[in-house]
Parts: sequence; structure tokens; C-alpha cells
Amino acid sequence: MSRSFYNEMYDANGECRPHYRAFAQWLAETPPELLAQRRREADLLFHRAGITFTLYGDEQGTERLIPFDIIPRSIPVSEWRMVEAGCLQRVQALNMFLDDLYHDQRILKSGLIPPEQVLANDCYQLAMQGLDLHRNVYAHIAGVDLVRDGDGTYYVLEDNLRTPSGVSYMLEDRKMMMRLFPELFAAQRIAPINHYPALLLETLKSASPMDNPCVVVLTPGRYNSAYFEHAFLAREMGVELVEGADLFARDNRIYMRTTAGARQVDVIYRRVDDAFLDPLAFNPDSMLGVPGLLAAYRSGNLVLANAIGTGVADDKSIYPYVPDMIRFYLSEEPILANVPTWQCRKPEDLSHVLAHLPELVVKETQGSGGYGMLVGPAATQAELESFRARLQARPELYIAQPTLCLSTCPTFVESGIAPRHIDLRPFVLTGKETRLVPGGLTRVALREGSLVVNSSQGGGTKDTWIVEDSEC
Repeated sequence: MSRSFYNEMYDANGECRPHYRAFAQWLAETPPELLAQRRREADLLFHRAGITFTLYGDEQGTERLIPFDIIPRSIPVSEWRMVEAGCLQRVQALNMFLDDLYHDQRILKSGLIPPEQVLANDCYQLAMQGLDLHRNVYAHIAGVDLVRDGDGTYYVLEDNLRTPSGVSYMLEDRKMMMRLFPELFAAQRIAPINHYPALLLETLKSASPMDNPCVVVLTPGRYNSAYFEHAFLAREMGVELVEGADLFARDNRIYMRTTAGARQVDVIYRRVDDAFLDPLAFNPDSMLGVPGLLAAYRSGNLVLANAIGTGVADDKSIYPYVPDMIRFYLSEEPILANVPTWQCRKPEDLSHVLAHLPELVVKETQGSGGYGMLVGPAATQAELESFRARLQARPELYIAQPTLCLSTCPTFVESGIAPRHIDLRPFVLTGKETRLVPGGLTRVALREGSLVVNSSQGGGTKDTWIVEDSEC
């Protein structure tokens, strides 16, 4: 992997890339005072709409506004087609892996993936073994995190198959840009994304064998970090937002309490983790789930999106095997490459990681949100030694990767316009067919030099434009 940074807007000679020229011209002609005014308007509108996330453990209050940057991330459509094909291929293989894992386990018998890596994984759910799902779909909604290396090559950083979040910010960022800068959308062809809620509802309905299934969104409640998104998606799809207490099980079916009486629920888009879904089957102390939900699910009277047990396929210890899954199930070469990864459970990999700790990024295999990780080049000597001890004590809990050269995009910061590192999360929907809207959530690390884009770590978001190539 290259060690220089790829700039999304300008090439190595400082020339504006073709797909950014219309925006660059507009930016040059727009007075700085007008841009500053539009930024203030965006902040005010986001506050009014309640577009926030919850930051756990923050002493200044939990509700935070996700910083929004008005310089978009732009991708030419010819480049997007490759990204799209790679994401579709990857999610198809991951769904096939989950179906195989919970049935014949051919890939484990082949020796491609060590059985103990999967069967001893905390996210593997024995309750799913032998259960047939409609269309064999486990991950109906997936988020694939992509980064670009110094030469512009896209790499998959991780797969999100449990309860991937962020799509509401993708949609609200676009709405905001269209409201503040309608002239930009008139000047060039930018692919629309506002049909995502309709696609999501269609995907959820097609997940059920019933003709007109009743769909609900299950949230842990208003104190969850992504509650805004849960409410947003339920509203945009025109379905009920429910908590566990709003549902009950009877005769292996799930019902919703309504003012008109009980109504059967056929599809639950759940934003509650496996462990809390059913206190009779998983965590007995859970107040978030529905007693009897697993029995209804196993009886075939309910669809859960995403399925229980999908987490085993997006665990960071399984991530290194996804290219092998693509070859095994699809007989194809991966379109998108993985980031080179050392599995610390392997003695030779652990030796390499310990010897090069100051150069690497080390992650917990089941960590998320940017927590529980070490960014070697930015770590203090004390942090390096602390992590070294953790690795030596429990190496199987960690993987390591090179410090990524995340691409940069011009971003408005306090000092003006400056490059900041970004990633991209396209959202893949799998139902009767597998689709994704053109674009995704671009997250930006707002602190200078930071490579951590997570909102929980101070990151912001940008609108993502898929634009017609200049020669088209």
C-alpha cells in the first residue's frame, strides 16, 4: 500500500480533477461570507431537526450535533460502478457464508476457515443452526466501509452486518445541500438518493413470504446513540417505531399493541443487538426485547432484519477470510481488496505486530465505533506498552493493520479550507434483488492529521455525490 495521501479533489500536480471542476469553479466565485452564512444555516437547521447522536460517557451532555461539512465528496460514475459491483459481490458472498455456516458448513469442512474461528466466536448463534430463512438472506441491510490508498485504490476496511447505522445522515446531508445550494445541482448531474427509504421498505417487505406484511422498526429507545435514525427511518417508510414493551408473543407469533387492538407483526427491522432481543433465549436481564420472539422467529412466523447471528460474519477476526469466501461461493476474484491484516492469534503474526507496534493500527476483533483501538504512530510510549501487554495476554482478541493512508478531501475547518481524511460507507440492501443507492455516508476526521472518522471520536459527515463523468 502506498504511503502518500490521495486527494479527492486535486491531483499530484495541483490540478482539479475533472469531476470536481464545476464545484471548484462555483467555490472560487462564491464570497467567503456567503459560505460562512450557509454553514451557520446548516448548523441551525440540523439543530432544529434534532439530527443528533448520543455520545456515551461525555461529561458535557450526551446529545451531540454531528458536524456537517458543506464541501461534498464527489465520485465520477465510472469509478462508482466498480465500487458498486465490489460491494454487491462482497455482500452476496457474506450472505452465502452465513447460510452455509448455519447449515452444511462446507467452507469449514474445506479447511478455508478454521472451525474454531467461527464456532467459538461470541457472535455465532447456535439457535440459528438449521433454520431456513426466506430467500436465504441474513444481512438485508449492510454497510461496507471503504478507504482509498495513496494511489486511489479502494480497500474494504470492514463489513457492518448487524445493525449498520448512518444512512439517515446520508439522506439529511443531501437534503441540506439541495436546500442551501440548489444551483450546484442545476449545474451538473448528481445521482439522486432520496429513494432509499422506499427501497428499504421494499427490501423489508420482500424479506417476508407474505403478500403485504406488517413492518415495524424496533428501537432500544430514545437513549440509544442512533435513536434519531430509528425514528427517521420509521417516519420515512411510513411504519411504526416500536420498543420491546410495545410487542408481545402469542402462539409463536409477534403482535403489536395498538389503540385498535393487537396487530400481527411480520417483519421487524431491529436495531437491537442479538443479546437483548429475547430475555427467554438470550440475556435474561434484557428489558429491550420481547419474551418469546425467538420461538416466533424459529417457527417461520416472523422475519428479522438483520437475522440473528449475522455478527459472526462481520467480526474482525473473520474479515481476513472474505476474499476466500468470494472465491469459494462465487468462483470470482474479489473486485475490492481487503486491507492487509495480521491476525494476532497466529504466533507469527503476533511476533510481527509486537515488533512493529508503533507503525500499526491494532483493533479489537469485536470492537466498533473507534473504541478499543491503538493507532501506533499517534500513541504515547505508555499507550504502546499498555497495548503490548494486552496483546501478549489475549492475542486472539486483536487484529492489526498498516496505518492507512486515508484519502483527503478539502473541508471547512476553523482556519479555512484544509484537507481532512475521509472514508465511505455505501449501504447495500438485499431482498428479492441486491441494490444500493449511488453514494453513501462519507465520514470525515475533523482533527488535523487524525485518521479516526467515527462521530464518537469527533468525526463529521459530508454529502457524497456520484456525478456524470466529464466526457459523458
